[in-house]
Amino acid sequence: MSVFYRNFERHAHGAGLKGHATHYCPGCGHGIAHNFIGEAIEELEIQDRTIAISPVGCSVFLYYYLDVGNTQAAHGRAPAVAIGHKVANPNSIVISYQGDGDLASIGLAEIIQSAQLGIPITVIFVNNAIYGMTGGQLAPTTLMGMKTATSPQGRSRMMGEPLRMAEMIAQMEGPVYVERVALYDNKQRNRAKKAIKKAIQLQKENRGFAFVEVLSECPTHLKMNTAEAQNWVKEQMVPVFPLGVKKDITVEPWFEMQAPDFNPQKLVDQIGAVSDAAPKFAGGQFPAHLHPEDIALKLAGAGGDGAQTAAMLIAQAAVNEGFDGTHIPSYGPESRGGTSYADVHVARSEVLSPAAANPHILIAFNAPSLNKFGPQVKPGGIVLYDSSVVSEPPALDPEVKLYGIPFAQIAVDLGSMLVKNIVALGALQAASKLFPPETFLEAVRRALQHKCAMIPLNEAAFEWGQKAVMHLGDMPE
Repeated sequence: MSVFYRNFERHAHGAGLKGHATHYCPGCGHGIAHNFIGEAIEELEIQDRTIAISPVGCSVFLYYYLDVGNTQAAHGRAPAVAIGHKVANPNSIVISYQGDGDLASIGLAEIIQSAQLGIPITVIFVNNAIYGMTGGQLAPTTLMGMKTATSPQGRSRMMGEPLRMAEMIAQMEGPVYVERVALYDNKQRNRAKKAIKKAIQLQKENRGFAFVEVLSECPTHLKMNTAEAQNWVKEQMVPVFPLGVKKDITVEPWFEMQAPDFNPQKLVDQIGAVSDAAPKFAGGQFPAHLHPEDIALKLAGAGGDGAQTAAMLIAQAAVNEGFDGTHIPSYGPESRGGTSYADVHVARSEVLSPAAANPHILIAFNAPSLNKFGPQVKPGGIVLYDSSVVSEPPALDPEVKLYGIPFAQIAVDLGSMLVKNIVALGALQAASKLFPPETFLEAVRRALQHKCAMIPLNEAAFEWGQKAVMHLGDMPE
């Protein structure tokens, strides 16, 4: 079976002459590189084992042309996705196909770390010195003095020198083979074909990480015809990016990677017997009085307020009750008095989105947090804030229930400022009836199982948080 599809469905629905043409501009080198990859896959007889990774950029539609396994990666993340495929299925042949804007810019960290790891994957890096698909902006490989959409006067020293990726990769310990090739004449194309096949064959032999940089023409953004663009690569790019083998070492094959075992029974056997008995929950039913399916909470404050810990305890309490619970932290410059926050969801069956842009409940430990997130609380929702530090709360939706509880002062009176977040949890329980008290307390006790001496203090903090809400005389029924 041919590696290339007989018809390219993206073009005229695969009909007529257009159904046999790629989307690349006339004179572009991507089509030639595709051809070399396809021929290598056929010659090495690995079509059924091959997975091609194509990210954002001119290579984005690789999957329209090669009849192999295909995965679309986020911009720059192809090497990370490639490693995921390789460790999940060690017998696969994984080819990461990337452009210069993708690999050398947004994906620089990914390619460096993947190369240093040295796991047997193949990276084909097409360098045409420009961001092609997105409009011809300056790329990390753009030549000095070269004019682009974002360097209309030409690349200057203030924009940095072009990155020589092949040399950078070659100096690392992980790769076994690194070569730079070009496509501007038949001699160079033959060398490119051999290099691409070798890079894939080394993976077939389980030798290690292989990297081939391909200098390619981009007539569209060079504003040249094909012949002129090929000459430009030869005369302008090659002096900056010298062709040739940068690294080629002979090594023994990698150790045999063991494929993951997805058999759930094996895990059960390892951890011991699992009871089929239904778990016993303190609550017994979902707190539908707050929302029938999914309750969103936001906890916000400065560093040391314990908002993140309290959020985690709520999520754990939800899971303990048999519901789905999520906790997503977001850290800001909180150590200098700003606001960081955590979004929490408690869902009857499944949390569909962990963000809480418009929460049902807000717990604010300082004024910036209350001012920022208070207006976002849904009508009919609940806001609890630390009245120890917030003297004048902002005007909120009249349907929002506002509780000013002195979290910090209660904690100080108990002997430790550290438990003000547990005071807040007690207030939350009394004001919302989200879970029974025992559900919250059990989550706290589990968190302190290695600091048992702290449990009585935290239980007292929780109780005083409840009492503070009761004292306000506005308990929900």
